[in-house]
Amino acid sequence: MDKQPMDDFRDHIKPALKSKLEEFKLFGYKDVTEAKLWDYLKNKKWRKIKELCVHEIVNDVLSVKVGDYMNYATVETYKNGKWFESEEAKDLLKDLI
Repeated sequence: MDKQPMDDFRDHIKPALKSKLEEFKLFGYKDVTEAKLWDYLKNKKWRKIKELCVHEIVNDVLSVKVGDYMNYATVETYKNGKWFESEEAKDLLKDLI
């Protein structure tokens, strides 16, 4: 079976992505978007992999655990250093100071 870069299959596996996002919503994580989930997969699961078959991509999407994604998202937030950009966070920071 031919292997292709993951981004080539993104449109083809939208049902799997949608299903995983619905699962996240059931657990109360409504802010996770398709783009964020795809970035997680590319940057974490497929970081060292150049090509996968479509069935491997679907399997990886459907096997994402909420806790693994949230750990990744938390670390990325710390890396980006954008902790206090929202008005709510700025107000909280002012209260602390």
